[in-house]
Amino acid sequence: MIEARGLGKRVDGPDGALTILEGIDLVLNPGRSLAIVGRSGSGKTTLLSLLAGLDRPTSGRSWLHGHELTGLDEEARAALRRRLVGFVFQSFQLIPTLDALENVMVAADLAGLDDAADRARQALERVGLGTRLRHLPHQMSGGEQQRVALARAFVHAPPILFADEPTGNLDGENARSVTGLLFDLQRDHGTTLVLVTHDPDLAARCDQCLRVADGRSVAPA
Repeated sequence: MIEARGLGKRVDGPDGALTILEGIDLVLNPGRSLAIVGRSGSGKTTLLSLLAGLDRPTSGRSWLHGHELTGLDEEARAALRRRLVGFVFQSFQLIPTLDALENVMVAADLAGLDDAADRARQALERVGLGTRLRHLPHQMSGGEQQRVALARAFVHAPPILFADEPTGNLDGENARSVTGLLFDLQRDHGTTLVLVTHDPDLAARCDQCLRVADGRSVAPA
């Protein structure tokens, strides 16, 4: 489902080229989960962005659901993401002027679903927010906002989900609740999951773990 060979990323800086990632190899089979862990600044989020096609590598190759990303332009990568990928972010990334139902409907509409409103309502009910459909983000707790984000990510049943620190802004109780929902939804949909996390309990629930240090993969955590 996801594969990388010699994946690397360099950027130009005032003192010359800066290597962020180098020589990353991985294979993740369908329906499996991968945690990317490491210290801040180690390149975890950059790796997630490369695997998801949000950014382009400067070396190596990668594949997403059988499609090689390396040679695709941004328009082609975006079209692929709309069909195949869901995202969950640490900062929720909800549209503040839209209520919960409308936020999830945006994702359903982008995926081309004919029954966007019904699918959005069902997704919110699945995460326990059936009575909060018309609440705006600022009227919900952090845990509730992240559950809206989960509903949005899964509304079109994507085969692949990328999550960047999905519990990073939550307290312990909400983090455990969101983690449980994340893995329940992953199991129910047979989704392939890649997540970046500092949470050892969250990482331990994944099938595979890749530790990144100074831009390179090291021994499993």
